[in-house]
Amino acid sequence: MQDTIGVDISKDTVDVHRLSDGKHMQFGNNKAGLKALCGWIGKAPARVVYEATGRYHRDLESMLDAAGHGLVKVNPNRARKFAQAIGQGAKTDRVDAALLARMGAVLSLDAKPARTDRMHEIRELHIYRIGLIKDRTACRNRLHGARNQVVLAHLRARLRQVEKQIDQIDVELRRLVTEDADLVRRYEVLMSIPGIGPIAAVAMIVEMPELGTLSGKEAASLAGLAPITHESGKWKGRSKIGGGRGALRTTLYMPALVSIRYNPQLGQVYRTLSDAGKPAKVAITAVMRKLIVLANALIRDDRKWAQTAP
Repeated sequence: MQDTIGVDISKDTVDVHRLSDGKHMQFGNNKAGLKALCGWIGKAPARVVYEATGRYHRDLESMLDAAGHGLVKVNPNRARKFAQAIGQGAKTDRVDAALLARMGAVLSLDAKPARTDRMHEIRELHIYRIGLIKDRTACRNRLHGARNQVVLAHLRARLRQVEKQIDQIDVELRRLVTEDADLVRRYEVLMSIPGIGPIAAVAMIVEMPELGTLSGKEAASLAGLAPITHESGKWKGRSKIGGGRGALRTTLYMPALVSIRYNPQLGQVYRTLSDAGKPAKVAITAVMRKLIVLANALIRDDRKWAQTAP
């Protein structure tokens, strides 16, 4: 990477800051504006740092990836914490672009491949499915307390509609995954692990596309399942998990419970910790961590769990 570029993205414009010479420019967040931005950056590969902004960054991401630049998408909360750490209180589009450029250089943030159009579709469906699951839960909860016949009829109708929509989303997700040779292989490897079902497999593909390219510790940390030590002088606090990708961590809870019963290796992990007096949640978390590390290793080696089972 020859230079680091910070990009602050809004609905109509993108503000950019080049770290090497401190130059700032603003372009339209449209095809013509993004093409002009690529010309301004030049042909030399650059590290481009930007915040995740939903659909507003997708065209920028696609164009810069095609031009051969390294893409670094950062969590907005992480960017604000960096601003606080360096004492940066001001917040404007121009200031944020400069901040992102500095953050990318100071922290030596690594570039990641951009999501494909298919992965964007799968992720959008996956997120929508999560919303439908919440709607279904809300309908069921309200049915328990409802007494009016009109309300009951509406809730039952809404519940049938939501369940039908979830089924439609599941069919479309399977279609998109099975039509891509790389994704279908990852899906098959994940499905071979006892405890991981179709929904969890898709969630792992969507939430952690880096699976197979990480070390075991990196995979656990990225999922927020690596213990975080709390110590200061003679004081030693209790280690806790946190950070990482919360949605993935939530998804892994039920597969971990199934794995304890049907996966001999992971079941033994749970029993060993339980016999040692560890709380159930700690033992389950350890199984979740082993699950993500196992998935990462199998995808990296392109082999199914059944092939390595004793």
